[in-house]
Amino acid sequence: MNRLPGEGFKRYPIGYFHADIAEVRIAESKIRLFVAIDRTSKFAYVELHERAGKMAAAQFLRNLIAAVPYRIHTILTDNGIQFTNRKQETSAFEHIFDRVCRKNGIDHRLTKVNHPWTNGQVERMNRTIKEATVKRYHYGTHAQLETHLNDFIAAYNYARRLKALQGLTLFEYICKIWTSEPERFIVNPTHHTLGLNT
Repeated sequence: MNRLPGEGFKRYPIGYFHADIAEVRIAESKIRLFVAIDRTSKFAYVELHERAGKMAAAQFLRNLIAAVPYRIHTILTDNGIQFTNRKQETSAFEHIFDRVCRKNGIDHRLTKVNHPWTNGQVERMNRTIKEATVKRYHYGTHAQLETHLNDFIAAYNYARRLKALQGLTLFEYICKIWTSEPERFIVNPTHHTLGLNT
């Protein structure tokens, strides 16, 4: 039986991202893996950062917005200090991650405290990435991991066919949405096609 994206769950148009931070270890040291995945199109975006502070999280969101050819309308994160102020910080300024969301018209939603499964798509993507990289190969430096990680994500986004997308690659699915809902897009997604000069 072919399942449509989001079947069994509330359906959302493309642009609803789940985001999280995971720690990975390599020979050099530990490093933070920032991951975002679209709930509907399954498009994944990752970055490695030395530190996982709120400034790094805000820059990750800015970079995600620039990398995606369509508008991000919602982002779901946990309640970590990288993404939101703590409840006891009642007089704190607006968190920088929320400022980036507000500036870009993104609804920032938080998971329930101590309920990581509510952000399950990105948790599963974290596991997939780790199984394809640090659990399988040895990396002497962050640069080696970053090179392999970028290759893996490119293959995932542009070549992997998913049953949830009716056998299409993520990129093919995004292009299909472009033809029926172009108003959701900032640029033509074919401008994001991998080629000789990318």
